[in-house]
Amino acid sequence: MIMRNFVKQTHIRLLKSNRTIATAESCTAGLLSSLLTQFSGSSKYFILGVATYSNQAKKAILGIPVSVIRKNGAVSKETALSMAQNVRKLAKTDFGVSITGIAGPEGGSPQKPVGTVFIAISAKHGNTCKKFLLEGNRSKVRNQAALKALQLINKTVK
Repeated sequence: MIMRNFVKQTHIRLLKSNRTIATAESCTAGLLSSLLTQFSGSSKYFILGVATYSNQAKKAILGIPVSVIRKNGAVSKETALSMAQNVRKLAKTDFGVSITGIAGPEGGSPQKPVGTVFIAISAKHGNTCKKFLLEGNRSKVRNQAALKALQLINKTVK
């Protein structure tokens, strides 16, 4: 129920603001895009959603430099910001949103444990990125990441 309320709130905000959005998702693999398009009329604001799950896709589709991923990792503030900025430019939207993280159960490290997620929003007036340490199994981490992204979108879109 909480998720549906945030989806509805985001839908209304985007419609009323007459702004557009694009998403670049890694660990959520399109979950945010699916949520953003749950309601009729979403085509007025939702322009593009890409699931750039692999580093190769991040480079080929979003143009993320290999050096950024090598230096910082695919799960990093720098990569998340590049994903958000580049998807916004690619889709020519007002907002670009990205999610990259480690949903588990494998793939974590002491520096970046399972549940580490970066969510970035790029807008013409600036960019922001938040780091989260989410708990639970793979499904819970992915759902929480999508919910956190909706919350950030709601704070950004006015």
